Amino acid sequence: MRIGILGGGQLARMMALAGTPLGLRFRFFDTHADAPAGHVGELHVGSFEDHVAIDRFCADCDVITYEFENIPAHIVERIERLHQVLPGSQPLRIGQDRINEKTFFKSRGVDTHDFRAVSDRASFDAAIRDIGLPAVIKTTRMGYDGKGQGVAHTVHEAESLWATLGASPLIVEKFVKFDRELSAIAVRSAQGEVRFYDWTHNTHRGGILRVSRAGVTPADPQAASRARETIAKAMSDMNYVGVMAVELFEVGGRLLFNESAPRVHNSSHWTMDGARCGQFENHCRAVAGLPLGDVTREHDCAMVNLIGRLPSIESVAAIQGARIHYYGKAERAGRKVGHINIVRRGDMTARDFERSVTQAITLAEDSNA
Repeated sequence: MRIGILGGGQLARMMALAGTPLGLRFRFFDTHADAPAGHVGELHVGSFEDHVAIDRFCADCDVITYEFENIPAHIVERIERLHQVLPGSQPLRIGQDRINEKTFFKSRGVDTHDFRAVSDRASFDAAIRDIGLPAVIKTTRMGYDGKGQGVAHTVHEAESLWATLGASPLIVEKFVKFDRELSAIAVRSAQGEVRFYDWTHNTHRGGILRVSRAGVTPADPQAASRARETIAKAMSDMNYVGVMAVELFEVGGRLLFNESAPRVHNSSHWTMDGARCGQFENHCRAVAGLPLGDVTREHDCAMVNLIGRLPSIESVAAIQGARIHYYGKAERAGRKVGHINIVRRGDMTARDFERSVTQAITLAEDSNA
């Protein structure tokens, strides 16, 4: 079976690395000739709006999937007329607009914080009055890793963000002083089976994910169970197939929806080395119609992102329990170029594990300096 992947970044690369042992073959479409997935499979380069190039890419593919959510939904809709696309265009249409996304998940019972849609200056002023300050102001489309958004603590800061972002439709959200940000990572098969990986605790800086730790326990088990049930319902209503990530703020015992990603996700990279079947293999299994793999976490695991620059392989290899994942991308400020998974195996003590996590974080920070 050949799987076509729209996008040729590190997520596509890791999908292919995980799916190849299953006998699957891969083809990638990206706008850049140096896309890292091209190191491990057939790379087609062109514009997503180039129908001839897209048709050539899709030819002989048994199923199409995607590795990021900013592909124009109408392109995926066009592909769907002739080819099977999983998860499909509906999750893109929902996830590409933050208002649609929050409205959809709220309608399925997922708890959300207060938000308002903004289309002009009058609705912006009304949203600030209704929500109050501080508030989070974001473009409704595009924007990731801290781009296209900001926090307004004062009227002056709100004015500044309007001047910067107001040319686009916006969403104004209540600023949530949360205890933790948690990820719920689910995979759904074509037959409707849903499995969840362990909850993951995420730490961000500068709007970019820095560290994810697996195996945390939400403060309120009932709220955690309800969140999973409503996420599974949302996936069912979208007829979703593949891996989905949902980020939630934990506030006291509540779990409030922040955002979703209709794809494999950075916060669950730990599953590559800490779970019996990682997210990349399970996404491949789901879209290929294979039985889902076991999502059980086998080891304590923490993921540390490498941003901007790569430390030497020798320095990472010296850390006990470290598993190295470099993406083959050119180094650039603010760019995710790799990650380190710290895995506790064998006779590694909890203290040694924490020491290794700290060493990896320090190494990542030094490399990003």
